[in-house]
Amino acid sequence: MAKKIPMRQCVGCGEMKSKKEMMRVLKTPEDEIVLDVTGKKNGRGAYLCKEKECLTKARKNKGLERSFKMSIPNEVYDNLEKEFDALNE
Repeated sequence: MAKKIPMRQCVGCGEMKSKKEMMRVLKTPEDEIVLDVTGKKNGRGAYLCKEKECLTKARKNKGLERSFKMSIPNEVYDNLEKEFDALNE
């Protein structure tokens, strides 16, 4: 029997992809927003495609705000963008 692949929806573009192809953005119990590279940390996760434009779209359409039910300051997005760039180098 084929193993079921966990699918997640990108909060930027809305596409469904397998979890392995996505970046997990995490809201920790302390309400910090961080990139969870391992995908194993505790907290509420939202998923983004590994393309920077999806992060930009999520910023525009408030996809992360909706996922985490909180407002997200610009610095947080700037940090996510920096982390994103570092991963893609």
